[in-house]
Amino acid sequence: RPAWNSKLQYILAQIGYSVGLGNVWRFPYLCQKNGGGAYLVPYLVLLIIIGLPLFFLELAVGQRIRRGSIGVWNYICPRLGGIGYASCLVCFFVGLYYNVIIGWSIFYFFKSFQYPLPWSECPIVKNGSVAVVETECERSSATTYFWYRETLDISNSISESGGLNWKMTLCLLVAWSLVGLAMIKGIQSSGKVMYFSSLFPYVVLVCFLVRGLLLRGAVDGIMHMFTPKLDKMLDPQVWREAATQVFFALGLGFGGVIAFSSYNKQDNNCHFDATLVSFINFFTSVLATLVVF
Repeated sequence: RPAWNSKLQYILAQIGYSVGLGNVWRFPYLCQKNGGGAYLVPYLVLLIIIGLPLFFLELAVGQRIRRGSIGVWNYICPRLGGIGYASCLVCFFVGLYYNVIIGWSIFYFFKSFQYPLPWSECPIVKNGSVAVVETECERSSATTYFWYRETLDISNSISESGGLNWKMTLCLLVAWSLVGLAMIKGIQSSGKVMYFSSLFPYVVLVCFLVRGLLLRGAVDGIMHMFTPKLDKMLDPQVWREAATQVFFALGLGFGGVIAFSSYNKQDNNCHFDATLVSFINFFTSVLATLVVF
């Protein structure tokens, strides 16, 4: 079985796999919903009690057996082989919707080169000899109108297909092509891509953090984040959502952790890897929440 070119590539692959929308998008929302700083306590506790041991378990089993998710479960017990196939199916569905989001991002990226930005103001339409602002846009907002009418080009109801949105189809094709190019040679190509895909989000987050700290009221937002509502910690729902976020953030049960670790040598120190990646994941969530607040 091929092996990673360096330990750094492997660590970046695990970080790139675990750090994603769950950290940047979902964690700040849950932090706001469940008591600000108070939410960090149950999350950290459950990360240490549940997340870290399970993450280490997946690293260890992949490294020891040196097979992917399907092969590992078949090796452990042939009757449990369906778990491996189920995890691959879940990864396929996750890949479908993540590539759609990447397609949207590519569309907005190219549109952002226009000046003024197409979502900064409502379009002007001609009503006879008079130029007026688009009525639908005026009733909502310029950003909402651009999202629904220009980006998605939605139909009036679910019973109408609306035809092919060629712009988004092209962007989706580009997204899948990028994924294909990154994986065409297995870990030999994807490992090199990790240097960009794993580190670039941190550059963006730091840029947003600096920009956010210069905005008016930034200190109020930070104080709100770190002012805990302690009564929330007694709510079982908060602990349940924290546990769900631990599984979602670390990518437990998806098979990706097992697959990445299967390219390691069997004497690799996976205790250290599990601890390092878990806490980098946690601090990334805190950094993203700080940026949002």
